[in-house]
Amino acid sequence: QLQLVESGGGLVQPGGSLRLSCASSGFTLDYYHIGWFRQVPGKEREGVSCISRSGGSTNYADSVKGRFTISRDNAKNTVYLQMNSLKPEDTAVYYCARGLRPCAPSIAPGEYNYWGPGTQVTVSS
Repeated sequence: QLQLVESGGGLVQPGGSLRLSCASSGFTLDYYHIGWFRQVPGKEREGVSCISRSGGSTNYADSVKGRFTISRDNAKNTVYLQMNSLKPEDTAVYYCARGLRPCAPSIAPGEYNYWGPGTQVTVSS
């Protein structure tokens, strides 16, 4: 069965950090561009970041630039999202997904498939 699974979410205070992981089963992650997305109830899913197959190209939403870093370890079949200086507005369910097209600045959800179930990130004091 082809699937992605996110982990690493939790409750953190403003200014804190979390590292999310995205692991795959049923397929080799390093063949694909991978994106991270987030969604809050009542709002559309938002592209956060994406990374190319080799890891040599990355893109970020303006709202997270300078705070979040995407990376991948193809030997471990895992993509990471390091989130620093977290703000309450970063609170959301975070998802990873497999890209149908190369990682682009738009980070459009419609260009990704095989979504994981998501991991909750809550930033609150």
